[in-house]
Amino acid sequence: MSHDSNSCIGVFDSGVGGLSVLREIRAQMPEESVIYFGDQGHIPYGTRSMEQIRNFSEAITRFLLEQGAKIIVVACNTASAAALKYLREKFPAVQFVGMEPAVKPAAEHTQTGKVGVLATPATFQGALYASVVERFSNGVELLQNTCNGLVQQIEQGNLNGAETRRILEDALLPMLEKNIDVVVLGCTHYPFVIPLIQEIVGDAKRVRVIDPAPAVARQVKRLLEAARKKNPLSERGEVRYYTSGDPESLKSLLPILLGESGEVEKVAWVEKSVIARER
Repeated sequence: MSHDSNSCIGVFDSGVGGLSVLREIRAQMPEESVIYFGDQGHIPYGTRSMEQIRNFSEAITRFLLEQGAKIIVVACNTASAAALKYLREKFPAVQFVGMEPAVKPAAEHTQTGKVGVLATPATFQGALYASVVERFSNGVELLQNTCNGLVQQIEQGNLNGAETRRILEDALLPMLEKNIDVVVLGCTHYPFVIPLIQEIVGDAKRVRVIDPAPAVARQVKRLLEAARKKNPLSERGEVRYYTSGDPESLKSLLPILLGESGEVEKVAWVEKSVIARER
């Protein structure tokens, strides 16, 4: 495995949600090359067992390391909740950056003492979320909603459709009635519907929406600099895309969600491991 400064950053998610993190990595570190893995053959992760998610995450990590990744970004709240601690134990020599629900900044920012959290069932059930709430909620009331079906709508590129709006209104309107003034996005898919969230929240309510992706990208940058693995070159790095689902579907969403285009390689799962196929 190559871990020098010219190696790539490995990023994975259950689908296209991690592109919100990749977008921030590209903005803050355009010189870095990235390999992105969307496990769309197994989406959604949010309703799967912790053991399944750990198995998927371990196999994807091995795949990314085989491709020469110098750091692994678990750009999926559900996988972070289920597998991040396990991955760090399994790969002690590898640096991991995961997703942590932004309860701390939300608790610091709220004036009403009421915060809305949108995340998947597995994220809410995970020890990571429980730990964050215990450490940082500081008596703030957290109103939770799993936004059932929202991940699938975003995977289809439906960022502003009737069903997407219905799911978000069902989640947000009861929270607004209880006077929330902060919304935490606890799934990397959800930043893609921030414009719709802001539309639903409306001008009458001063509600802050917290997207954790910028902070995650900053942490990746800090770790690479500290380990002297940051790419010193000035030219823009390349991104390689892999999916266990439909490569044409992911390819069609790249310009919409990421603002970039690229080729997507199909990979196959073989007995809990991923094997790359030819394009």
